[in-house]
Amino acid sequence: MVRGKRIVFTDPSRVEIEEYQVSEPNEDEVLIKTVSTLISSGTETAYLLALPNTPRKFPIYPGYSNSGIVIAKGENVEGIEVGDRVVAPANHASHVIVNKRYVFRMPTGLSHDEATFFNVIAIALQGIRKAQIEIGDSVVVLGLGLIGQLALALAKLNGALPLIGIDFYEYRLKIAEKLEADYIIDASKGDIEKEVYDITDGGAEVVIEATGNPKAIPVAFKLARRFGRVILLGSTRGETTVNFYSDVHKKGLTIIGAHNSVRPRYESHHFWWTAEDDIKLALKLISLKRIDVRNLISLKLPYNRATEAYDKLINAKNEVVAIILDWSLIN
Repeated sequence: MVRGKRIVFTDPSRVEIEEYQVSEPNEDEVLIKTVSTLISSGTETAYLLALPNTPRKFPIYPGYSNSGIVIAKGENVEGIEVGDRVVAPANHASHVIVNKRYVFRMPTGLSHDEATFFNVIAIALQGIRKAQIEIGDSVVVLGLGLIGQLALALAKLNGALPLIGIDFYEYRLKIAEKLEADYIIDASKGDIEKEVYDITDGGAEVVIEATGNPKAIPVAFKLARRFGRVILLGSTRGETTVNFYSDVHKKGLTIIGAHNSVRPRYESHHFWWTAEDDIKLALKLISLKRIDVRNLISLKLPYNRATEAYDKLINAKNEVVAIILDWSLIN
């Protein structure tokens, strides 16, 4: 019987490696031996720190961006074979069992490290779709962590012009430059509202709030122009105080909650992209280098240094955006 290793949050701020028994897949399932996983920095660190709007019930088994190789499958699984290189929205673990519906084959030539971005791209992509960005729309991305950088890259593909990235950290701003933002603004210097208004002649048509900080939401409202759209893509961890009369009503703003779990339903007269559709598209975008995720990888660490990885994501935001965990040395 195979013994696996997996990451577990046992208590707030406590990361451990746990050994567990790897079982056989059921008839509709696939067993994957993990090669790489991507830490979803915002969500996972929030869960680890037990911030507001998180479960706060431990243990927690984090992770939803897994890339590996199929080593066994159930009898009802078709189109996926043992030996296939695949991704799945599964935990940080050496072996994962996933329903066949959520297992996606990787394009030829794509590395496991790059492929791990499939899910965070899909999450950012549904926010961009809800923003309905058209060619020539001015777009501000507020917060250039992992999701914010991906939202910026996707907004660029959609025709955002000008495209503005805002953050406090020089490291993140330099990455936004590599992703071809038209302007970057250091939020630690000067008046960002004035800078945005000067660049956009009165405020942005679309503001994507990607910080997850409740204090940033009123800022997002102020950066939007009259009749602008504010996309709440970051999962806010706490409550926000807003003067709705001056910041929303009088400007005629449209506010759109863009959590990945609230995708519009498919209806016969209207097509909407499902999570599965967006994951498949994300893999194509990565494979064709329409989004060069290599620019986002700050660090790659072996799985048994997970504590160090989470510490860096929490305490060294000026140095890291994305961290990959390496599981390839486990037999």
